[in-house]
Amino acid sequence: MTTHDVTHPHAAGPPPKLEVVATVPGAPQIHENAEAMTILVTLPPGSPGAPPHRHSGPAYGYVVRGEIVFELEGEPERVVKAGEAFWEPGGDVIHYQDGNHLADTESAFVVTMFCVPGQPMLVPVSAEELEQRRDRRAPRPVRPNG
Repeated sequence: MTTHDVTHPHAAGPPPKLEVVATVPGAPQIHENAEAMTILVTLPPGSPGAPPHRHSGPAYGYVVRGEIVFELEGEPERVVKAGEAFWEPGGDVIHYQDGNHLADTESAFVVTMFCVPGQPMLVPVSAEELEQRRDRRAPRPVRPNG
């Protein structure tokens, strides 16, 4: 994590501390007239989150409390904890999971999406398409008793 100090010569108090939480190498494609939308998603204990879906443009998120299970097409699922960030490129990539990893407490994340004008911010993927593309999904983790 990179830290930056910003000095303000006329300030009465200490300067702010800026910490880079995450970066995305290379500029992701953002539609020329994209609508930037920031939402707060609160997941009840054990919530599976949204069904598999796509976003029309890239999305950048930050977990503010709890833990979420995050999985994009072609990548293994992972747990993103409070204070950590995630991103997805949007477009044709399926977002499989964004559920609450915790069974006994709520989790929440803030996400900013850059949506293509006139398109919904989230489009569910059909069961048929999930089946057609199942070879693109990373191997599933082995679950105890499952």
